[in-house]
Amino acid sequence: MPLPTPILDDRSWQQLRDELVRRIPVYTPEWTDHNPSDPGITLLELFAFLGENLLFRFNQVPEATRLEFLRLLQVPMRPARPSTAMVELTLSAAAEVLVPQGTEVKAGSLSFETQDEAKVWPLTARAVGRVRTTEPEEGTDAEIYAGVAINAREIDKDQAAFYTAEVLGLDPTEPGFAPLDFGTTVDNAIWIAVLATDATDVTRLDGAVLNFGYVPDPVVPSMVEVDPCPGAGADSPTDEMVWEISTPDLRGDEPIYRPLTIVGDTTRGLAQRGVLRLRLPADITTAGLPVIEDDLAGTGEHAPVLDDEELAADLLFWIRGYRRHSDRHLGRVQWIGANAVEVLQVKRGRTELLGTGSGGAHQEYSLVHTPVVEGSLVVEVEEPGGWTEWIEVTDFAGSLRNDRVYTLDPEAGSITFGDGTRGRVPQIGQRVRAREYRYGGGTQGNVAAKAITRVSGVDGVKANNPRPASGGADAEEVEEAIERIPAELRRRDRAVTAEDFRGLAVATPGANVGRAEVLPLFFPPTQADEAAGVVTVVVWPVDDPLHPNAPLPDRDLLRRVCAYLDQRRLVTTELYVIPPTYRRVAVSVGVEVKPGFGVEAVRAWVELVLRQYLAPLPPYGPAGEGWPLGRRVFGPELEAAVLQVDGVEYVEGLRVAEPEVQADGTEAWVERTAIALAPYEVVELMEITVVDGAPLAPGESLVPPPPTDADGDPQLPVPIPTLREEC
Repeated sequence: MPLPTPILDDRSWQQLRDELVRRIPVYTPEWTDHNPSDPGITLLELFAFLGENLLFRFNQVPEATRLEFLRLLQVPMRPARPSTAMVELTLSAAAEVLVPQGTEVKAGSLSFETQDEAKVWPLTARAVGRVRTTEPEEGTDAEIYAGVAINAREIDKDQAAFYTAEVLGLDPTEPGFAPLDFGTTVDNAIWIAVLATDATDVTRLDGAVLNFGYVPDPVVPSMVEVDPCPGAGADSPTDEMVWEISTPDLRGDEPIYRPLTIVGDTTRGLAQRGVLRLRLPADITTAGLPVIEDDLAGTGEHAPVLDDEELAADLLFWIRGYRRHSDRHLGRVQWIGANAVEVLQVKRGRTELLGTGSGGAHQEYSLVHTPVVEGSLVVEVEEPGGWTEWIEVTDFAGSLRNDRVYTLDPEAGSITFGDGTRGRVPQIGQRVRAREYRYGGGTQGNVAAKAITRVSGVDGVKANNPRPASGGADAEEVEEAIERIPAELRRRDRAVTAEDFRGLAVATPGANVGRAEVLPLFFPPTQADEAAGVVTVVVWPVDDPLHPNAPLPDRDLLRRVCAYLDQRRLVTTELYVIPPTYRRVAVSVGVEVKPGFGVEAVRAWVELVLRQYLAPLPPYGPAGEGWPLGRRVFGPELEAAVLQVDGVEYVEGLRVAEPEVQADGTEAWVERTAIALAPYEVVELMEITVVDGAPLAPGESLVPPPPTDADGDPQLPVPIPTLREEC
């Protein structure tokens, strides 16, 4: 990587020469020949040449010193981070195909690697929820249908929980797609319909392991619903999930379900994006659909009824999942699919012979490919007993003389051994090799949805990522590493003070955090601000195309920041990472424009200034750090910002308002002198109106709405043709 060069004195040879020549009349007026042929000019040019070389060396001192500080402090530059994605595999062959762990899949020329094995079956899956609904109106077809089911169950109407069977869509990127909220279901369960294709052979499914991909809705819940960071138990499920398969058997009028074995679950009990691996029964004939009366279909414990006839015709069996020991509801889900696997944007490096030991201290060797993915490198040294694996450590502070350890700089791809006192050293003639490692990363891996299509080395299998890849980040620049030296010296990678939490949250690798604020002693579930031992961190993303005025972090961003801070907090700290809470406001401004300035241009500039002044992200806001948490919205303060616009003679009026729920349940803008914010709130500018003259009411549009009739429908003029008169 080329190192930037700070210039303390940027004068060139020509500038030094010209400056010396200009001084000749001051000190020696009798010297009048300033042509290059004059011997004195030649000496000045030589002096300028030597001076330029001296300045060049002088300019290297600060850079070299700072880089040496980085080396002495053992502060490595942060490497690039690889992106991750969920991929659905589809089969064009008739028989199942095994896709081993580490299989390469591609988005164009960009390589990804599967993180687990998957046997791809000629099957598809659709998730269904029994979403609660209101009691149907009397006399409707829905009321008659529900009445038949109630009579078949021999229950009263007040014992019924009415629902509709909602099927989760397949393509989260299509316009109008809506996630399915399983928290609103009558049974708090996820139903997965396993569907056959033309090539399905049910007899081959005995004991098969099915991979189901799970992608929750990326829209984050409110801070009240956010759980504390998991701590030491991060690898354990947050709530135990029970998964069952439908059978043809009945117990009375109720169906019988058999439990399924969970082979693997990276979703942590449907708490995050991941892959759930379930093993089907050893005898697939024990799974299926019971034969029941049509009136009982979908009632009680029976599976929901599929309205789509094509889906119902292909249905093999149902898989049902629910929480066992918790009354916590399942959340909103964006995608569930079969034959899924997670992929990481990395590439496998071949075995490399790095060199031969010299017996000296701090031996250093370099890998061919960089940046190296953390935790993927396996280094071996050829000792008398054969190739022996050595262990990677962050530093040699806790190492003994014979410990087989080394350190790795992932960005540079360099391996360093100890000095013989702290850490063993490869002896003379002992070969050193990297048996395996993975490399890759960067923002280039954040590919769009449906970009990953090819599976290398496996015939008859294609790939598709229903959601964009995320988490990729470029390597840290040298300037960024130098700038964080003071912070590293102060906190030493530990979060104790509020500034420590803030700095580490913004620096979370791969999270793209645009802003972070700390609320000490603030407990989000109850919004209490005197909770001992609690630290709450509010984070914003760098950008949010869906909510540009009020950016919201997604679940992946919160999870990454949570995991990064959780490793660095004190053991007595209860940590929460939450999204911002916005207070909606509307602003109306009336200005007088100076003569000679365009009214539309001034209005547009005033609107831009106010939007930036109230923006939550840096470099905007009153102090360039976004609108502060809890700071009130005060009209005179905004007027002062408007007066900074060139072309504004004076502010004729400025009005601010916030929405308030009326008696009839609707919202209306209510004007305030100042809008007070809670300590955890920030501004969201919903509407802004800038006019030349007296300001309009907040929320009032510049264009009047069309007239309406008695029913409130728009009353637009109807074009009627007429005959043209002729002279």
